[in-house]
Amino acid sequence: MPRWLPVLLFASVMTVLPLIPGIPPFWIVLLDNIGLAALVAMGLVLLTGVGGLTSFGQAAFCGFGAYTTAYITTVYGLSPWLTLPASLVVAGIAAVLLGLMTVRLSGHYLPLGTIAWGIALYYLFSKLDFLGRNDGISRVPPLSIGPIDMYDPYSIYFVIWAMVLISAVLTMNLLDSRTGRAIRALRRGHVAAEAFGVQTARAKLLVFIYAAVLAGLSGWLYAHFQRNVNPTPFGPQAGIEYLFIAVVGGAGYVWGGVLGAAIVIILKEVLQGYLPLLFGGQGQLEIIVFGILLVVLLQLAPGGVWPWLANLVPLKFRRTATGKAGGLPARERVGSSAAPLLKVERARKQFGGVVAVNDVSFEVNAAEIVALIGPNGAGKSTTFNLITGILTTTGGRIEVHGKPVDNTPPQEVVKLGIARTFQHVKLVPDMTVLENVAIGAHLRGRSGAITSMLRFDRGDEAKLLAEATRQIERVGLGAEIDQLAGSLSLGQQRIVEIARALCADPELLLLDEPAAGLRHLEKQRLAALLRQLKAGSMSVLLVEHDMGFVMDLADRIVVLDFGTRIAEGTPDAIKTNPDVIKAYLGALA
Repeated sequence: MPRWLPVLLFASVMTVLPLIPGIPPFWIVLLDNIGLAALVAMGLVLLTGVGGLTSFGQAAFCGFGAYTTAYITTVYGLSPWLTLPASLVVAGIAAVLLGLMTVRLSGHYLPLGTIAWGIALYYLFSKLDFLGRNDGISRVPPLSIGPIDMYDPYSIYFVIWAMVLISAVLTMNLLDSRTGRAIRALRRGHVAAEAFGVQTARAKLLVFIYAAVLAGLSGWLYAHFQRNVNPTPFGPQAGIEYLFIAVVGGAGYVWGGVLGAAIVIILKEVLQGYLPLLFGGQGQLEIIVFGILLVVLLQLAPGGVWPWLANLVPLKFRRTATGKAGGLPARERVGSSAAPLLKVERARKQFGGVVAVNDVSFEVNAAEIVALIGPNGAGKSTTFNLITGILTTTGGRIEVHGKPVDNTPPQEVVKLGIARTFQHVKLVPDMTVLENVAIGAHLRGRSGAITSMLRFDRGDEAKLLAEATRQIERVGLGAEIDQLAGSLSLGQQRIVEIARALCADPELLLLDEPAAGLRHLEKQRLAALLRQLKAGSMSVLLVEHDMGFVMDLADRIVVLDFGTRIAEGTPDAIKTNPDVIKAYLGALA
């Protein structure tokens, strides 16, 4: 099924709804409110569900959009349509200023930070004289097209839902792109994304601004729908409700924001209308019942209602063909084959009083397979993290093509032709194998967020996906290309990580326990692949506990024990080295 067909069907239904004879005006007002809430929730889907940044302050950005248009149209008499860019820009600027502080927070400090500035902005709106303080701004002019003034909820309905549909399409386009994959990778942590060149701080700020602009758009529509703006709809309670809407609908799904808005707003209206009749109007029982029903709903569908419904009615979308797309050009090689590709010289890493890597030195030359082995806790993965910039060195020097890379950010290290896998698999489980592998080619693409939203990135995107497809088939997982990464076995996930690393077209491939979880035949295929890569002038540095796999494959072996290099040599020399035997079998061996 083409991806645009459900959008077209939904647009047709929403166009016909208000034209049904006898539909009560109340329901049109309700649909207008659902559309306004859906815009904010859609931004939260991207911010919280996809980007992993929890925000309770989105209602404040609605306030920026609403107050901007209300002030300009009432004071200067400007057309509401001309104030739309101003409302979006003001919301965007506020997001930049707040985002530069907020996105640096992590853990529980992030949501607490959004609550803090959400409350602060709510009180700011209520204290500024030129915004009318608590009374706000009234007599906001309605939207108009030619001689038609949109005073009634029927006429503005089409504008609201047109904005919802346009925003949904732009958001889906953004997610289905190079930039979107970078944003989606953030939810599983920043380490893997940065290892392939993603500027995580920039990606977080981008999604923060985008969510704020959507909220500002909702605020602009709200001002001309209600024709009165005051601080109440933009307070912390509204911010919590918007986040609730996104979670109920499905925090990782664009249409989940629309569905969540419908569920929450309709449920509130039904409870407010019928519970007072049932209980004689005593107390605000609808709030209690509303909370109970939503808790029950989230127990039944913890991931949100939209994915729950999608599992009941699975739809197969047609993937864009990539086989005929031209591949990506090979990455420009930096160094020469004569000099060492990687040189680690007395590298040292201390965590307080613990020395994890103790003055370790070794080299990796062009077209060479080097194994880094040692007992658990020997410092092998820490050494990998020092080479790739995830950890900073305490002392020593690490060079790639003669250039020092110790304390260099991971995004710069990968540009020098180093790609890696991880000891603990770092894939995004709810992305397909193809999408996960394409993240590895992030630096080899050029399209940005705006070109992606407008679908001007298709040529660049086709090349990236074609490269990802080629690498997936190269590692023997072509049959699983459209499967979710989380549905694969651990061994298959490790192979997916190798394909992702190959998508960066590296000169040096760092593999952290690549054979763990693989069966015998799978290990043989992996060994054959690594020999093929070596024959193509790629170097491999691997950490592995399977000694049979290492001895048959490696040209040289470096042995670590308690962070110290105790031996280096050919596999035959390492097999008989007494220090190695002692480290693996104990002092009594």
